[in-house]
Amino acid sequence: MSTPSHIHIVVLAAGKGTRMKSAHPKVLHEAAGLSLLRHVLRTADVLSPASTTVIVGHEHTQVTAHLADLPDVTIVLQEPQLGTGHALLQAESALVGRLGTLVLLSGDVPLLTPATLSALVATHDATGAAATVMTAMLERPTGYGRIIRVEAGDISRIVEERDATPAERDIKEVNAGIYAFDLPPLFEALRSIGATNAQNEYYLPDLIAIYRQQRRTVATWTIPNAAEVRGVNSRSELAEVARLLYRRNADDLMAAGVTLINPAATCIDVGVTVGADSILYPGVMLQGHTTVGRDCTILPGSRLLNATLGDGVTVLDHCLITDTHVGDGAQVGPFAHLRPGSRLGHKAKVGNFVELKKASLGDGAKVNHLSYVGDATVGDKANIGAGTITCNYDSVHKHQTVIGSGAFVGSNSTLVAPVTIGDNAYVAAGSTVTEPVPADALAVGRARQQNKDGWAARRRAGQQASSHD
Repeated sequence: MSTPSHIHIVVLAAGKGTRMKSAHPKVLHEAAGLSLLRHVLRTADVLSPASTTVIVGHEHTQVTAHLADLPDVTIVLQEPQLGTGHALLQAESALVGRLGTLVLLSGDVPLLTPATLSALVATHDATGAAATVMTAMLERPTGYGRIIRVEAGDISRIVEERDATPAERDIKEVNAGIYAFDLPPLFEALRSIGATNAQNEYYLPDLIAIYRQQRRTVATWTIPNAAEVRGVNSRSELAEVARLLYRRNADDLMAAGVTLINPAATCIDVGVTVGADSILYPGVMLQGHTTVGRDCTILPGSRLLNATLGDGVTVLDHCLITDTHVGDGAQVGPFAHLRPGSRLGHKAKVGNFVELKKASLGDGAKVNHLSYVGDATVGDKANIGAGTITCNYDSVHKHQTVIGSGAFVGSNSTLVAPVTIGDNAYVAAGSTVTEPVPADALAVGRARQQNKDGWAARRRAGQQASSHD
């Protein structure tokens, strides 16, 4: 009987995916925040495998680069691509001398759950089989290999649809393309597979008939939810898989105490966490490594990517928040853009059409309207008036602006960095500030106003005269 430390994962990811009509490998297309391949590898992790091997082929350099951050994954090239049996045979060099169970997965089947994969391995262990085939019952089995059984009910062989008779095509039980194999006899048996079929390829399912001829035990495990083994071969199938993943994530959140006003109109990536009693409105997208605390409200049209929200945060309509930390009780929006590296303190407020970039707002600080604050530190309870701009870029370097606690910056002010506004200082509206402002001081940095009496009347008279010429 195998143990988790004796399980070896092999993922087939060599196919082109012709119907995707893409310059990129099919397995790298994303659904719900992860590539199809990453979904499969994430599920496989539940088995705590001793090794993981990915078989690559079409555009293999892209797939290899995609997995560069996973040093424990072994990449094996299948060249040329001569079918699934030939693909698995390429893993022999990576597994030579290994014992235990090889679990074979497809890189374009992202809906498989950890519970299902664990059940397959448990069946394989319990039966002591040389091979265990995951099967599914489909009302419309078009495109799948059919499971052929003997009278006693044991599996006899698997026939691909192209090679099946009309009677065999009527069979509803199909091969899910997911297997568990005892390692010792596997690769020698793979070398005996022929290519006498409609595709002139080495079909892995032919191994089942070979094992039966060798009187080896072949078991099957029928998946209760056939949707889990849905593969992706086209853009429409990719969209359907993404929809199912989003719905699965939504159901998990609702079961954990999160309110989704319209789950079908809310996109929540795999790996996103949301605290209980938070409310997500339609059109919300939570992506990447986003974490949302308890009792938060996110209104329609807002997108969060790798964002962290504390408890009790309100995000109003149509905000974009990326790589930003938002403290407890803060409010953002509507129509705010929080760019990477920004941080909002407790009960800070960022309002209408405000953009932050690498800006830190202290507790209770406010930037309410139509302002840009970049490369800046804003102290506790400071107030930034409407239309304020931190001029942080001199066309070569970025410079810092520091605004002290309790400072008040009047509307339509321009702060030319590097510059410091002291604690509790005031900047008069319409000022251009280029020098430090001491604590408790008032800075007035604007031109003196001049009124020229009668100027407008003289201008109108001149225009009328010229119109008669």
